[in-house]
Amino acid sequence: MRSAFEAAKGQLDFVSVTPHAMWPDIPGADDPRLKWVIDYHTGAFKRLREGGYEKYVAMTNEYNKEGEFLAFVGYEAHSMEHGDHVALNYDLDAPLVECTSIEDWKQKARGHKVFITPHHMGYQTGYRGYNWNFFTEGDQTPFVEMYSRHGLAESDQGDYNYLHDMGPRQWEGTIQCGLEQGKKFGIMGSTDQHAGYPGSYGDGRIGVLAESLTRDKIWDAMKNRHVCCATGDKINIDFRLNDAFPGDVVRGNSRRIYLNVEGGSCIDYIDIVKNRKCIARLSGPLLPEMPEGDMVRCKVKIDFGWNREEQYVHWQGKLSISKGTINAVEPCFRGAAFTSPQPGEPEFETKVNRIVSVTDKDTELDMYSSKNPNTTTPAMQAVILDVTMPKDGMITAEFNGKKFEHSLGELLEGSRSHFMIGWLSEAILFNRAMPESCFMVEHYMEDTEPERDTDYYYIRVRQRDQQWAWSSPIWVERT
Repeated sequence: MRSAFEAAKGQLDFVSVTPHAMWPDIPGADDPRLKWVIDYHTGAFKRLREGGYEKYVAMTNEYNKEGEFLAFVGYEAHSMEHGDHVALNYDLDAPLVECTSIEDWKQKARGHKVFITPHHMGYQTGYRGYNWNFFTEGDQTPFVEMYSRHGLAESDQGDYNYLHDMGPRQWEGTIQCGLEQGKKFGIMGSTDQHAGYPGSYGDGRIGVLAESLTRDKIWDAMKNRHVCCATGDKINIDFRLNDAFPGDVVRGNSRRIYLNVEGGSCIDYIDIVKNRKCIARLSGPLLPEMPEGDMVRCKVKIDFGWNREEQYVHWQGKLSISKGTINAVEPCFRGAAFTSPQPGEPEFETKVNRIVSVTDKDTELDMYSSKNPNTTTPAMQAVILDVTMPKDGMITAEFNGKKFEHSLGELLEGSRSHFMIGWLSEAILFNRAMPESCFMVEHYMEDTEPERDTDYYYIRVRQRDQQWAWSSPIWVERT
């Protein structure tokens, strides 16, 4: 648990390390196929009630630092009938509330500062997928989870299909299904990464539009649906419609849409969605254009990993530039590549990755990578350097006694890789340098054609590296 909080502190602003707490309608008492699943969950529930919850609350309080890093008490309840839900509490001494069903849980939570959020919604209704018939708009459920390591529940199509043994993704629990029913909710992501690595890169994160990193401001922003969803990269979506922000409801027949997006890598496309239709698609370049001039701002992602060994590779060293300035270093750190342990599988030890230091010329890193478990699941660690430097400036990686360097001009032409020992060993990848022209998009448009009494609009952003982000919807009522 401590490693989970340390991992979160290294790349998130706030966290809830969320234990499994209850499953009122747990099935399969007479089904030997389900015995391991039942034992796994009921064992966790028992440990939580035998002192585990008190230890968890105490550690949450220990890590909570107002204005620096916020920790929230939360826990998950499973349900075949209603779908799984997560409670997120404002109070740092929040009790574990028992329930006979999710609806009973929601009833007991009324009057308390707690969000109850549907989780991995796209599974089959009746089998831990979401049932929109039980959605209640308001302060208790201001947002729902669209993406996690389970997959993407935007619709029953597109990237990140559901591949867990809990079953396929289907339409009736998805976000677009709920929006088409007229439900109003914010859109968020969460990791659900059972190797104890909150915010694990690529597994889902929530973004919040808040005035400051304080408990009250973060809570109020979430309550007002001022949230967004990202898979991994901190893709910044500035989306406004007239004077409204994502999550808001406004009135008007003339809709002035403003959009400004900053990605972490080359943007593939940005969709402006209205009522389940794409009313505008803004496409990025197939290959980034070489920027004019000598001094340029770029983002350069550097990956560490690969090899074929079972043991972790411990990366110790630094990245540096010879000229110019490092504006920021964004961590892209992953936990072990599994959603939940399976029968006979040992639990993978969590290793915490760290950015040890950052100056305007270098950053020291301490990371652990494992081999990629298959050819479609990445397990590398990475950081993104946001730099402003001349094209002849050098970017250098010095790790584990080896040194590799390339000019920014080289990396603007394409990526470069290096094995640390030789073929089939661990490797470093200097990804193609991305100039501003490929990760920054600004767009204005006006929509003067209301289609329904209430139309909804939201933004979806896809990068060429398959990182995604989504805004919450803005609802506009016809006048």
